[in-house]
Order: sequence, then structure tokens, then C-alpha cells
Amino acid sequence: MSTNALLIRSAVRTWLEKFEAGDVVLVAVSGGADSLALAYALSLEAPKLAIQLRAVTIDHQLQSESAVQAIKVVDQMKTLGIETTVKKVMVEVIDGPEASARKARYAALDEVGNKLNASGIFLGHTRDDQAETVLLGLARGSGTRSLSGMAAHTGKYIRPLLAITRKQTEDLCRETGLHIWNDPHNLDSSFARVRVRTEAIPTLENTIGPGISEALARSAELLRQDADALDAWAVREIGQLVLHDLDCAHLATLPGAIRSRIIRAAIYAAGAPSGSISAEHLVSVEALITAWSGQGPSHLPGGVKVERFSGRLSLLRN
Repeated sequence: MSTNALLIRSAVRTWLEKFEAGDVVLVAVSGGADSLALAYALSLEAPKLAIQLRAVTIDHQLQSESAVQAIKVVDQMKTLGIETTVKKVMVEVIDGPEASARKARYAALDEVGNKLNASGIFLGHTRDDQAETVLLGLARGSGTRSLSGMAAHTGKYIRPLLAITRKQTEDLCRETGLHIWNDPHNLDSSFARVRVRTEAIPTLENTIGPGISEALARSAELLRQDADALDAWAVREIGQLVLHDLDCAHLATLPGAIRSRIIRAAIYAAGAPSGSISAEHLVSVEALITAWSGQGPSHLPGGVKVERFSGRLSLLRN
């Protein structure tokens, strides 16, 4: 058995051992090297633990040959003994093509997973994907949580290959005779992630030195530990507060990282749409606490108004 096979099967086995005999797990397969290598490893390791393995391939219908590619995935999964569901989705482009396709994909995965009563959904994101995610977060000026990249485990979603490189998955596919599909979108430089993959990271490797992707992924893991600790601290604080009526003097004594988490939680609790609050929105609310000079209220998404009265922060929805 090759080194690549050993590493990838070991990474998969670690997560499969958390399930019970008879559980159903789902693997998302696009036909790219990462998901094929993941499916291959799962097909060998799941039966040892009496875990039922199913695959799903999402047809985004964004390319003329997408249905043909879905059939190719089904055929390759048959060679691995995996029954596959083809799920067609309609991508409504709202937040840009990448984000919209991702939203549609996860909704489809949830739907298929629920239908099969799957205990877990395996995704083939690698260390290279993690590095790209961190760089994209840096470009957006994101906070600690965003810079911590993708979690190995989020709800039912499991990413066992975050310590595995894209090259290792490609090598495994060649070793095992799996036919890799190269998504044309992965070469389209109009997408920010493609530019990071094909231009930014290679440039960093050439100008700073090799190992950039590994360093970014390692930084993501350290930042995730920090973000988890800060989130836990903020949750403890929130448990002792009335979020629509906050004491500004108390908030001012807290570290900024904790205070911003409390403010964000309070704004969402007041009715702001999920994901609508940016760092810029928090600046004006923060000023009501730490730079008070009689300024008026902050008006936020969802009709949420934040105003200071008698040393307290009041949050109401219009």
C-alpha cells in the first residue's frame, strides 16, 4: 500500500470510528481528485466498521456537460461499490456565483443527507483548500473566526483531509486508476479562489519560500483554537446578560474581542438577519460604549436600532 493510501485511509478511519455499526454516512463526490480519493478511502474503511456508505454528486447545471459528468461519477462510484444519488440544483445567483453555488450545494447535501438519515456527510476539502480560505479571509479583512478557515467537523459535516495535500489526492487517484475530472471553473480566473490558487499562492511560494500552504493551514488551526476560546468566554458572559438592555460600564471593562461578540449576538437577538452584521456595523455601536459623546442611535440591518440611554445600551427593532 502506498504512503498516500495509508495517510488518507488513516485520516478517514479516525472519523469513521466515531460512528456506530449500522450508521449511514454520505460522501459528496464531484469527480475531482479530492472527493474521489476520499470516496476510495471510505469505500475500504467503512465496511470494516459495518458503516453504510452512500455517495451524492451535485449537478449544479451551470455547464452544458454537467449531466454527463454526474453519470461518470455514478459509474466510478459503482467500481468502488458505492450507491450514488444524483441531485440536480438550480443556482440562483444572489451573492455572486461562487457563494450562490456553495449555498445551493449545501442545501442539496442537507436534503439528501436527511432523506437517507445520514449520521455524517464527508467532504473532500484538503490542506490546499484551507490555505486558500485563509488567504481569502485575509483579503476581506476578516476576524479570527473567518481566518480560522474550515472546521474539521461542523454539525454533520466532516472534512477528514484538511491535513492532506491536493497533490496527495491526485497521486492516489493515479495509483488506483480513478479518472479525475478537472472542473473548468477551477481554471476561470474571474473567480477569486482560482486567482488565489493559481497566482497568489505560487507567487508567495516563489518570493517568500516553500511551505506557504502548510503554514497558512497551521495558522488556521491555531486561530481556530483562539476563536473557540473567545467564543466560549463570550457565551459565558452572554448567559448573565439581558441582551436588549446592556450596561455600558460593564461592557467597557471587557476585552474588545469579547465585547464585539456580545454586541453582535445582541444585534442578532434583536432581529437583524443572520450574517448581515459586518465589522463596520459594529464600529458605531462600539463608539456608544467606549467613545460616548452624546451621539445618536445606530441604525442596523433588519430595522434594528441601538441607542444609549442613562449608561445602558438599548436594542430595539423598528
